[in-house]
Amino acid sequence: MATPHSGAERDAGRVDEATVAELVKRLSDHTSRLARQEVELAKAELGEKGKRAGQGAGMFGGAGVFGLYALGALTAAAILALATAVAGWLAALIVALVYGAIAGVLALTGKKKVAQATPPVPEQATESVKEDVRWAKTHAQAGRK
Repeated sequence: MATPHSGAERDAGRVDEATVAELVKRLSDHTSRLARQEVELAKAELGEKGKRAGQGAGMFGGAGVFGLYALGALTAAAILALATAVAGWLAALIVALVYGAIAGVLALTGKKKVAQATPPVPEQATESVKEDVRWAKTHAQAGRK
């Protein structure tokens, strides 16, 4: 008659009896299952974050639309306020010229910023890598001597 053993004792006995090949196979199976589960978890997490980002982007879009409506209303108010001092057409022309000047300044500033950003090469990182290579070569040559 067999003696009763706890589950841990039976598992320990099986591990002792298992060959190295079986243990490596188990490790491989567990590792690949764990990797698949981690990928599934990452997909689920990214899906949820993507959904939230999409909602936020939609809200930004709505804010932009209403911001344009507010600008239109502000433009109308500025024209009407100027129309009390000058003709209505002249008031609209003045407001349009002011908006044109603002657009011109923003365009020139933007062009300058884009010119500073090109070419899109990470210059500091490139210099850092070059410096690391020089350092490694220097130390490798010093080690040979």
